[in-house]
Amino acid sequence: MFVIARRRKAQPPPPWVVWEALTEPNRDPARPWLEPRMGETVPRVLEARHPTLVVWSSLWLAHPDDQIRFDLAPSGSDTSLEWSLLSPRQIGPEEVSPRRRRLNELINGQLRDTFG
Repeated sequence: MFVIARRRKAQPPPPWVVWEALTEPNRDPARPWLEPRMGETVPRVLEARHPTLVVWSSLWLAHPDDQIRFDLAPSGSDTSLEWSLLSPRQIGPEEVSPRRRRLNELINGQLRDTFG
């Protein structure tokens, strides 16, 4: 698998809280954050090691072999969260850009907003 996009950013809660949010994205119905758009699906958890790693299947129906890897580490009282978009083939920036933007919106926007 090739890493075609990657981003690291702090999230406010500790790693175990972020890990739970990634392994059960909409477990709290009052705070849904992973709402698939047309052409997307709720990813499956392919691998999880509490509280440092979560790997999802693809979010995109048109790219079923993609994977999304989340590496979590403590950073003071926060979490350093790095997501990596993995693909079985190298692709150009025009294909990567919309997927990178969507992951950033989900993880560093919608998920982050649920933590207050």
